[in-house]
Amino acid sequence: MEYNFKEIESRWQQRWRENKTYRVETDPSRPKFYVLDMFPYPSGAGLHVGHPLGYIASDIYSRYKRLKGFNVLHPMGYDAFGLPAEQYAIQTGQHPAVTTERNIARYREQLDKIGFSFDWDREVRTCDPKYYKWTQWAFLKMFASYYCNDRQQARPIEELKAAFAASGTEGLNVACTTEMRFTAAEWNAWDEVRREQVLQNYRLAYRADTMVNWCPKLGTVLANDEVRDGLSVRGGYPVEQKRMKQWLLRVTAYAQRMLDGLEGLEWSDSLKEIQRNWIGRSVGAQVFFDIQGSDRKLEIFTTRPDTIFGVTFMVIAPEHEWVGELTTPENRDAVERYIAEARKRSERERIAETRRVSGVATGSCAVNPFTGKAIPIYVSDYVLAGYGTGAIMAVPAHDSRDWAFARHFGLEVIPVVEGGDVEKESYDAKAGRMINSGFLDGKEVKEAIALMFDEVERRGLGKRLVNYRLRDAIFSRQRYWGEPFPIYYRDDVARPLAEDALPLELPPIEDFGPTAEGEPPLARAKEWHTPDGYPYELSTMPGFAGSSAYYLRYMDPHNDEALVGREADEYWRSVDLYVGGIEHATGHLMYSRFWNMFLYDLGYVCEPEPFRKLVNQGMIQGRSNFVYRVVGTNKFVSFGLKEQYETQEIHVDVNIVKNDILDQEAFRRWMPDFRDAEFILEDGRYVCGWAVEKMSKSMYNVVNPDYIVENYGADTLRMYEMFLGPLEQSKPWDTNGIDGVHKFLRRFWRLFFDRDGKLAVTGDAATEKELRTLHKTIRKVTDDIENFSFNTSVAAFMICLNELGDCSKREVLEPLTVLIAPFAPHIAEELWSRLGNAGSVCDAAYPVCDEKYLKQNAFEYPVSINGKLRFKKEYAASMTPAEIQADVVAAPEAQKWIEGRTPKKVIVVPGKIINIVI
Repeated sequence: MEYNFKEIESRWQQRWRENKTYRVETDPSRPKFYVLDMFPYPSGAGLHVGHPLGYIASDIYSRYKRLKGFNVLHPMGYDAFGLPAEQYAIQTGQHPAVTTERNIARYREQLDKIGFSFDWDREVRTCDPKYYKWTQWAFLKMFASYYCNDRQQARPIEELKAAFAASGTEGLNVACTTEMRFTAAEWNAWDEVRREQVLQNYRLAYRADTMVNWCPKLGTVLANDEVRDGLSVRGGYPVEQKRMKQWLLRVTAYAQRMLDGLEGLEWSDSLKEIQRNWIGRSVGAQVFFDIQGSDRKLEIFTTRPDTIFGVTFMVIAPEHEWVGELTTPENRDAVERYIAEARKRSERERIAETRRVSGVATGSCAVNPFTGKAIPIYVSDYVLAGYGTGAIMAVPAHDSRDWAFARHFGLEVIPVVEGGDVEKESYDAKAGRMINSGFLDGKEVKEAIALMFDEVERRGLGKRLVNYRLRDAIFSRQRYWGEPFPIYYRDDVARPLAEDALPLELPPIEDFGPTAEGEPPLARAKEWHTPDGYPYELSTMPGFAGSSAYYLRYMDPHNDEALVGREADEYWRSVDLYVGGIEHATGHLMYSRFWNMFLYDLGYVCEPEPFRKLVNQGMIQGRSNFVYRVVGTNKFVSFGLKEQYETQEIHVDVNIVKNDILDQEAFRRWMPDFRDAEFILEDGRYVCGWAVEKMSKSMYNVVNPDYIVENYGADTLRMYEMFLGPLEQSKPWDTNGIDGVHKFLRRFWRLFFDRDGKLAVTGDAATEKELRTLHKTIRKVTDDIENFSFNTSVAAFMICLNELGDCSKREVLEPLTVLIAPFAPHIAEELWSRLGNAGSVCDAAYPVCDEKYLKQNAFEYPVSINGKLRFKKEYAASMTPAEIQADVVAAPEAQKWIEGRTPKKVIVVPGKIINIVI
């Protein structure tokens, strides 16, 4: 009987749907295990073979844990809001909801064909009002909370109001945007508008002026990862830095907790280090520099106050709020021109370009508080407004960028540490004793730093501070296709909607672009206001809003009263295994951790961290193919002959190439320009060139999983993607190897049937060798699954089949069927059923490795004569090398080659090989 994968896979996928095989419920009688994938954005292009890599890995683990007796939650949904759908709507006039629904249907069809064990009854879509009601609810909770540094916890804003009314800011240690000082009398005398302005300084969700990546053409703010080389990733439109009033989340309040929490997570060291660097904790001093001719003081933050004696100039960011005030009339034109240019560059670009030096003098000077020297103040884009205070004291002998700046503008360089050499490539301060540093001369560097911390505070110049590189998250987007803010405005005050008014749903509009006045698309909605006529917020939430707590909703997706009910939360608790790309390390993972910690503070969830273990899958790269057109003609020359002609290399669709051989007729049909193509062949074939590149539509190297499923089957696709290489590493897609995996499955199938298609599995007892092979495979595959080494698991199955030969014994094949089920569930279900088992193989007991079979009583030695393998012969493990030597030389198989001669040497390597030298 042939392996009819199409019929088998279609039947079992239908049966899984009908029987709801993968539906899961809260069951306190069973141990739980929660496996989650970073859910996809459903684009119109659908899935390519790179997308399922992580899903297959998580599915294998989910099925494995279910076979081990766990109650496994393995859900799936869609991150359905976002800029791509909105831009498509602007271009075509189709409502984003329509295109998103169509894209989701396409994704679901593809996912179902691959045979994932998702519980689709728990599907989540971020664009569903029933879901984003809870995103809006969480935002309202943040709006109604502040962060108490002493208690390290979010607290109700009403508690802070009461403290202000009783004693002003006296004795409070709370997270805020700007340090404020006021009395109870002042607070009580302020009107509602002024009080709300002050509260925005403390709320965890607040509204403030901030610098953003503004794209005029798209009419919206963009995240850093949506900007590249000063242009929007989508559309390639210019992006500029602009100060705008935006909603923000006070993520910085949780910086230390997020750092501390990393220690208890089973994440890779590299991922943890990325987050540590992004949070960027540093201990230093706040120092104020007087400004000549002004009452202003310029605030800086430094981790090396001991180097203050070497400060020769100051630098402020182009966005610094005092740049206009500090710029003298004669410098104003130059400063304004510089700022205009700086707006065109993203912060990420400004940080990355360490060798670029640019800047302009403001004309003002600060005063070094320790030397009394006047030092010029410059504007330069290597200083960012959002990092520290947006101003730095420049010590060119200590910092490479300061040194390059000083050299470029001819500014003074004062060495402040013995042994410092500003002409060397490294400008870091050398360990040694201080020089040119006033009362610190001769002190060790560490001692000097400690003394200066004390001296700064003693002189009233500032104080010790812990600073973080992490910044509050900008939470506004001037787009339509996103979660509406549950906020309306009365008397210029942002006011929250009542929770029973949620969800606030997106209104219908026809034009999805910004208005002529540059307002967000929601300004077009005719009735976008409260029943009392007060206007709603016009911006919508960003993409990460919906993805920051979706894992919690999966636990209890149909609960209309809570994001997640107490019973469900206490059972599922947190994600045991999270699989997704490392590119989300500083975005989604940071925001989800913040969101979860906040809900934990308020008692809505029982775990402080959302994802206990995280595995980052690598990227599947595309194997591109090329044809070579003879320049000036429509002739195409085969790869091996291209050096004989002047050719142009052209990417060709890999789906019309097999094993690097071009389907010539398909090529002519592929594009109108190639309809009349002629070919210069080698050996009657057109051989294409190839390269490994990023899988991309523009390179025509995207492989549709539908094609693989149609021609080889879903089980082949699943096993082959795992076989490509280690899960965490990037690896190329190469269809040349897929035949081998498909042949393996056909061989596995044939073990169960005779040539007439009848079940040929017997009840005969397995031999010791067969049981050893089985249990060795059980041990290997189990260890590999636990370590996410799925590529070596597939290899272990292949080795197992080779060792078993034509074994058709139930004692071996039945546990092997269960063992392979997580990898190839369709063929496993079919064989499990054919073996006479009731129910799904998903509910079988995972095979247990019996260690006694791993102890070999005998070993089959390969026997080489003069270095060439001639035969194999089995010997008991208890035999000594001398006994084996005597026997093997006398064996008829050996005498055939020895021909009566006395061997010069017989080498026996116990448990490995025998070599006879004659």
